Amino acid sequence: MDNVQITTEYITLQQLLKHVDAISSGGMVKWYLEENEVLVNGERENRRGRKLYAGDKVSVPEMGEITVSR
Repeated sequence: MDNVQITTEYITLQQLLKHVDAISSGGMVKWYLEENEVLVNGERENRRGRKLYAGDKVSVPEMGEITVSR
């Protein structure tokens, strides 16, 4: 399990996926979310603009669980 620290109120799912190198560009996010089961707090998520706050847990295939922290 990894932690991603944010200095703002939230980070979008697209920004998080790019930060952890799950995608190489923002243009890939729509395809990535359609093809992979990304879970936010245990529920499947397909909105690239989903706001993630401190304490949220994101499960990314082949990368494991990532926790957003401040």
